Amino acid sequence: MRRHLIALGAALTLLVAVAAPVGAITGNYRPDFEHPFEGLIAFYNSDWVFQQRCTGELLSPTVVLTAGHCVDNQQQGVQAHARIWLLQDVGSEFDGTTDPRTGYADSCSGTLGDGIADGWCAESSTMFNYGFDNFAGFPNIHDIGIVILDTPVYLDEYASLAGANTVDFLQSARGQSDTDLRVSGYGISYRLITPPRGPNAGNANNKVISFRVRLEADEHFVGLNGQYADGFSIKTEGNGNDRGGTCNGDSGGPMFYPATSNQVVAVVSWGINNAGCRGVGYYYRTDRADVLDWIEETVGPTLWSQITVG
Repeated sequence: MRRHLIALGAALTLLVAVAAPVGAITGNYRPDFEHPFEGLIAFYNSDWVFQQRCTGELLSPTVVLTAGHCVDNQQQGVQAHARIWLLQDVGSEFDGTTDPRTGYADSCSGTLGDGIADGWCAESSTMFNYGFDNFAGFPNIHDIGIVILDTPVYLDEYASLAGANTVDFLQSARGQSDTDLRVSGYGISYRLITPPRGPNAGNANNKVISFRVRLEADEHFVGLNGQYADGFSIKTEGNGNDRGGTCNGDSGGPMFYPATSNQVVAVVSWGINNAGCRGVGYYYRTDRADVLDWIEETVGPTLWSQITVG
C-alpha cells in the first residue's frame, strides 16, 4: 500500500525554482491574495540543514497548522527548526541573503528588514506531530502537525478551525453547487518529464517546476468514505474544467469550507502516485473531534483561547 501513496511535502532535490508562475497550484489556478495568514514553511534539522518544505497556516499569532508528515523527521521524532515566510510571492523576494543550496533566506532578518516586525517571516524550534508515521494505520494516518512560533506574528486575520463533523453532510449533498472546497499552497505547479520514457526509465529525468508562490484553486467534493478515506480524509477530484488540484509542497496547506471562508476543514495530505498531481487528492480532516481535542491539548489553554473554532 505505502509504495503507491505519496505525501505531498517537497524535498529539496525535487525542486527547480523559476521566477514566475505559468502553471498552477495545479490545473485551474489563480494567485492567492486572500489568505495572508498562510505561508511557505521550511523545516531543518538541529544543524539548520534544510530537510523539506510545506505549506502552513497561522491559527493565531504563534500557532501554525500543517501536515504531520511535514514536521516528522522520519526517525520517530519531529524536525528541530522551522522557518515560515508569510508572503504571497516567496520566490522572488530573496536576494544575497539566501542559502546558496536551498535558495531560501538563511534567517528572518537581512536586507529585506526585520522579518518579525514586518510580519513576513518567523522561526520555530517547537513542533508537534499528531502521530504520522509513514502511513502507519492507513487510512487513519494522523497527518496533522503543529508548529509554535518563537515570536508572535500579529495579523489582521487568521485561519479558523471548523467544528467537529462540519463536512459530514457533504456526503449526502454531492452534486449540489455548494460542495466545492478551496485549496491553497506553495507546491509545485507541474512536472517536466523528459526522455527516455518507458517502464525502466525511473525518475532520473522527472523534474518539477516550483514557483514558491501562494496559489489557490477550487476542487469538487467526491466523498468521505471508501477504503482510502474511511471518514478520516476528504476525497476530491482536481483539474479539468473549472477544477484545480494540489501537488508536492502544498502539504499542510488549508482546505477551506465554505470555499469563500477562512474556515479550515482539512489539510493537504497525500495523493496516489500515478495521479501525477493531476487527479484525485486526499485531505486529512481537521474537523474531527479527536483532532480538535489533540490540538487543544497540545497548544494548551492559553494558546487555544486565541484560536477560533466553529
